[in-house]
Amino acid sequence: MYNVDPKTILATSHGRRSIDVFQQIDPSKATWEYVCQLEGDVPLRFGADAEEVPGARELLKTLEQLNAKWAIVTSGTRPLVKGWLNVLGLIEPGCMVTAEDVQNGKPDPECYRLGAKKLGLGANAGPALVLEDAPAGVKAGKAAGCMVLALATTHRLRELKDAGADWIIPDLRSVNISGGESPNSALEIHIQNILA
Repeated sequence: MYNVDPKTILATSHGRRSIDVFQQIDPSKATWEYVCQLEGDVPLRFGADAEEVPGARELLKTLEQLNAKWAIVTSGTRPLVKGWLNVLGLIEPGCMVTAEDVQNGKPDPECYRLGAKKLGLGANAGPALVLEDAPAGVKAGKAAGCMVLALATTHRLRELKDAGADWIIPDLRSVNISGGESPNSALEIHIQNILA
C-alpha cells in the first residue's frame, strides 16, 4: 500500500500509461501482465460508480451515423478500454490504439501518429481533431500535428491551456458534428461553450 495523496496521483499519472508510472514508483510491477490484469479489474470493480462524460454517447452515435473515421487513442490498456466500453454500453470503434501498442506513452506523439496511420490519414496525424482531458494527452496531440479540443472534466483550465490545447470546453455536449454525407465530404465540427 502506498501513502500518496489522490490529487498527486491525478496530477502526475492521469493521461499517462500505468506501466510508465509503475516504472517510477515500483519497477517490480512495471510489467504488461500486471498492468493489464490490474486495469482490467477496474471496470468490473468500479463500473457501478462510473459516470460517462456528458455528451459522449450522443457524439459517438453521431460519428457512427456519419460513417466518420474515428479512433480511441488512450494511455489505458486494451482490457481497461474494452471493460469500460462494455460496462457503459458504448460503441467500440473499428480503430483503437492502447498503451500496449506503442513504445512511448503520452506526452510522446507516437500514439496519435499510429492512430492516424490506422485511420488512413498518413504519417502525420493532421487534419485530425484530438479530444483530450489530460495535459499529457494534449501535448501528445499537438506534437502529432493535430488540433486539440480539451475537456475541463479532470484538470484545471490553466493546465490544459499550458499544455497547448486549442480550445477548452466543459464536456462533450459542447461539440456538434454534421456533414460527411458522402465518403469524400468533410465533417463540420461546431464547438460552443468555449472556456479558453
